[in-house]
Amino acid sequence: MLDCSVHLAEINMESLSLLRAVLAPRPHIEMRESHVQCAHPGGLHRVHYTEWGDPDNPNVVMCVHGLTRNGRDFDFLAERLCGEFRVVCPDVVGRGSSEWLGDPAHYTIPQYVNDMVSLVARLKVETLAWVGTSMGGLMGMALASLPQTPITRLVMNDVGPVIEAEAIERIGEYVGRAPRFGTIDEAEGFIRALCAPFGPLTDAQWRHITLHALRERAGGYEMRYDPRIGEAFRGEGRPGRVDLWPMFDAIQCPTLVLRGGDSDLLSVATFKQMAERGPRVSTHEIPGVGHAPMLMDEQQIGVVRGFLCDPGSRRKPLSRITA
Repeated sequence: MLDCSVHLAEINMESLSLLRAVLAPRPHIEMRESHVQCAHPGGLHRVHYTEWGDPDNPNVVMCVHGLTRNGRDFDFLAERLCGEFRVVCPDVVGRGSSEWLGDPAHYTIPQYVNDMVSLVARLKVETLAWVGTSMGGLMGMALASLPQTPITRLVMNDVGPVIEAEAIERIGEYVGRAPRFGTIDEAEGFIRALCAPFGPLTDAQWRHITLHALRERAGGYEMRYDPRIGEAFRGEGRPGRVDLWPMFDAIQCPTLVLRGGDSDLLSVATFKQMAERGPRVSTHEIPGVGHAPMLMDEQQIGVVRGFLCDPGSRRKPLSRITA
């Protein structure tokens, strides 16, 4: 297993100072880290997660990231939610601080959902809310569609039951093919360009995203996920368009669907159809953002927090977040 740790001693003092400032929890917020052991067809692996808020709070929110991201994407959201909720942010296997799988063929949604079921059992809770970005939203949709699901409220961030072929092709072009970087600044420049659809973020937020997306390797830096995820994503015979309407239609819990106004993954047509088909679906569109909203600014956080804290979240009219 490759060592995914960042060796702080070998980083220059300026970078070390930045790392300390960004990686450290905020002084008034306690962030805890742990892991859960999960099973795959070839053996066992550890899934890492961060946790915020009162560990005895029965009101739990699980925040699950996208294809090549990690749980630290949700630090800003978790800080705002942890007064009302116990917030848990896993690194899906093969990403962040979680272990990598020996066979990339096991990087699949069913494997990820099984891992999350193990994590829910570890947390010793019967029910929880789920916030999922992109791949994390698909995982939430899959789990929420099952009988006796633990999910009582679902947020699907810029993903739906139909994924457009153009988006699949675009993602397939870059996943697992990132270059190695000589400096953190070089890596940040690459990430800013690649992730420009995330929308307007502050310099501190871009640096946060960058630092948690990297690991040090051979005197430089590379992305902190197993590049073989790209092999699984581009697997032979992969369909050009994904259609999961039967899964979406089986969801019974209140659901909030977010869409970046410029998204190429969740089309306007699918977004509107989700609002019309689901009797308990709310929808919000975020202008000036593509795939996917990062849920870091106050407006986006406010929409998610409002939905999670509203005991009567049911069908609401299509709305739009103004810039």
